[in-house]
Amino acid sequence: MGETAPVRGHLPDENPGFVGRRTELKRLSAALAEHRLVTVTGPGGVGKTRLALRAAHRARHRHSDGAWWADLGQLDGERLLVALVSDSVDLSDHTPGSDAGALRRRLADTRLLLVLDCCDHLADACGRLVADLLAAAPGLTVLATSRRPLGVPGEHTVLLDPLPPTGGDALDLLRAAAGEDLPATGPAAEICVRLEGIPLALELAAAQIRLQGAPAVRDQLGSRFDAPPDARFDLLAHPDRVWPARHRTLRAAIGWSHELAEPLERLLWARLSVFRGPFDLASATAVCAGGPLTPTALPTALDGLVRASVVRPADPSGRHRLLDTLREYGAGWLDRLGETAAVADRHAAHFRALARLGETAWHGPRQLRWYHAVDTHHTDLRTALDRLLRTDPDAALDLVGAVAFAWSCRGRLREARDGLEQALLLSDARGGARTRALWALGVTLALQGESGPAQEAGERCAREARRTEHPLRTPGAPSEPYRPGALTLDAAALAGLLALTTGRTHTALVVVDHVLAAARGGPADSAAALRCHLVRVFALTGLGRLTEARADALALRAHCEHLDEHWVRTALEYQLALTGLLEGDPEAAAGHARAMLAGTRALGASLGVALGLDVLATAHAAAGDGERAADVSGTGEAYWRATGQPRRGLPGLRTLHAHHTATVRAALGDPVYEEIFLRALGDLPQAGLDRALRDD
Repeated sequence: MGETAPVRGHLPDENPGFVGRRTELKRLSAALAEHRLVTVTGPGGVGKTRLALRAAHRARHRHSDGAWWADLGQLDGERLLVALVSDSVDLSDHTPGSDAGALRRRLADTRLLLVLDCCDHLADACGRLVADLLAAAPGLTVLATSRRPLGVPGEHTVLLDPLPPTGGDALDLLRAAAGEDLPATGPAAEICVRLEGIPLALELAAAQIRLQGAPAVRDQLGSRFDAPPDARFDLLAHPDRVWPARHRTLRAAIGWSHELAEPLERLLWARLSVFRGPFDLASATAVCAGGPLTPTALPTALDGLVRASVVRPADPSGRHRLLDTLREYGAGWLDRLGETAAVADRHAAHFRALARLGETAWHGPRQLRWYHAVDTHHTDLRTALDRLLRTDPDAALDLVGAVAFAWSCRGRLREARDGLEQALLLSDARGGARTRALWALGVTLALQGESGPAQEAGERCAREARRTEHPLRTPGAPSEPYRPGALTLDAAALAGLLALTTGRTHTALVVVDHVLAAARGGPADSAAALRCHLVRVFALTGLGRLTEARADALALRAHCEHLDEHWVRTALEYQLALTGLLEGDPEAAAGHARAMLAGTRALGASLGVALGLDVLATAHAAAGDGERAADVSGTGEAYWRATGQPRRGLPGLRTLHAHHTATVRAALGDPVYEEIFLRALGDLPQAGLDRALRDD
């Protein structure tokens, strides 16, 4: 039966090749209906992820707040566990409290299914987090996949065994993966028995059947699996944890696939294991090329690994990935080759270079493309940062200083703050890299509402900018006029932002005017200049100089449109909407608010969406449209909850919002207003945003 209404949550698309598992799926579905924590256990390659995904799709309609998926395989340790799970349930945490506090509040009143996939290497940390969340959220159900239980009281485990090797399911899986209608007797059936019905092993064999035919594969498996156990590619450093003795067949099957690969394919397989997330051809080439694996030879080797089902085919965005089990095997080979450190360093250098592109890409037409690249490669940027924090703290400071603002815009404030504070502590680097990091830290702290620490970071940023751009003159050297550069402009913009958020509007204007008066060039000469002029526009608005503020905002927006710059342009639309409200023009305010919402949606900035919806709701209320005001306000509340904090915004807007909302509530009647508001709050936030953006 097809769906008749949108469903909350986020689950990956199901694998169309799902075969069998009817009994196991029925058992798992029953367990989810009865228990709050269900863990699917079993060895690598047995199909835990695939079964959990199928069960989650079936169960999501029973949870009013949907089913949500968190892939923990991309984590290299527990430090970012809460951040990743928060991200997976659309919580862009802007609060400064305890790590799991906002996540507990986000889930407290929900009826939600949370799937934690690949908990193996984080089982203890996952157990602690799950116990905490289950205690805080009575309506929460957790489905986990792990090679061992999480050890939480009340946990129900479902042990997943391989497919029966002599049954129809194993043969059906082999047929589906090979794309052939293989006979029920003969080589194909023997392959299923040899591989003990292990799904991943069958998929690897199917790839070879497509290349060589079933009889040849049957013969090769026979010679390989009849060999002594010590000849079956016993490679990994921790075989008991990864490869239980009763399933050494999988290890042998992967080793057989490895043996069949061409030498350059084997080398690429090993080097690709450094990627924690999806990768594209350009990243694979930058990190993995070297020696006999030349840039021109690498695409062919990658195609070979795809044909062998070692690397997953590219998704619509051109990104591949290795399954965790195959990545672990490749990592074992990389270690045996003695290349682990060298490839990890190349990986870190590549993603540091991606981060550094932001210095130029942010100011112009490549801004959005770079911003989305940072989001796409977030896992590997974090992996690179962790590597550099251990090996080269100065490079770590450079990397995190370049991407932290983008992370903060995306709602990853905890990760931005954590990376910045660590790098600033470990690195002795001075100058531009330190100034940028302090600026990003100040912005991050301000967004978290930490005004005191933000002020301290801002003062350190200003001192570092001054020291970098205007070092002390040597005695007798001719004096030069004070000409602030981009670092000083950004320090002033940060100081102005902090003054605005603490109610010191006049101070904000004085600070930025002082620096802008001494700076060379115009507003569009740098990203820092744009940001400084943006703060000036907000200060003028706050001081009631609306005509001047609107004129400056429109001129600045024209510069942004010429540059194809998005972030400042979106903030200007917010200011113009606020000006429209203050001038009594709700129609103009609504138009600017919708433009802001379109921009913040493109940036994936949940806090910006929440702020924009408040402006739009106020504009509808000011125009007397109580129903639309209630609908937009309810959607806004949903987005505010996703930030982990109560509604906030400029003081002038809060006053207008309260005044106009009270008027339309009285006109509609409280029960009607509340009904519309709560219906929007309970709807899919994206659906509410789509309604808000419609100009009708």
